[in-house]
Amino acid sequence: MYPFATTGSTKDSLYKEINISQDFESVLIDKLAALDHRYLKDLKINLTNVLKAQNLNKKEALLLGLSVAINEKNTTLIAALEELAIQEGAEAKEIAEVAACVSLMNANNVFYRFRHFMDKEYYNNAPAGIKMSIMMNPVLGKEFFELMSLVVSALNGCEMCVTSHEQSVINHGGTQARIFDGVRVGAIFKSFSVLL
Repeated sequence: MYPFATTGSTKDSLYKEINISQDFESVLIDKLAALDHRYLKDLKINLTNVLKAQNLNKKEALLLGLSVAINEKNTTLIAALEELAIQEGAEAKEIAEVAACVSLMNANNVFYRFRHFMDKEYYNNAPAGIKMSIMMNPVLGKEFFELMSLVVSALNGCEMCVTSHEQSVINHGGTQARIFDGVRVGAIFKSFSVLL
């Protein structure tokens, strides 16, 4: 669609960094590439930087990125990040748990956002009735599962869940620096997903 975007461009290096085929077409990214728009360069730098986050290893950063891709239902990004995570040592059961975590957080984020918005005694005191056994002994480890839950909850805008999971990460040995890096991974992968 935009044939004057050059080979070896920022778009190509961006796609290579995230394991997306150079032939993949995205109307929005192709528009930016055709104009050699400086934002595409910023996005490439941002993605490269979050994958090298100081307080996360690369596998963790990729799994957090994968949680964003699943949350955003971006099949291209899901496939690309699954493959990269596997290359970094992620097992099938860990990747499956990422999907399960995202699904559970989508249920919880809707439910607890409703409770927060309404703030009525009945809603606040009635049992949630949402089965959450996955949270008891996650294969990814409790601290990282809570961090991922926090990132997805931040994406979905649930204040109660963000507050609860932030405290849980701390209680399980995580740090504010690690939380900050995790949320930044989520934010940057969300920004990339918007353009794909």
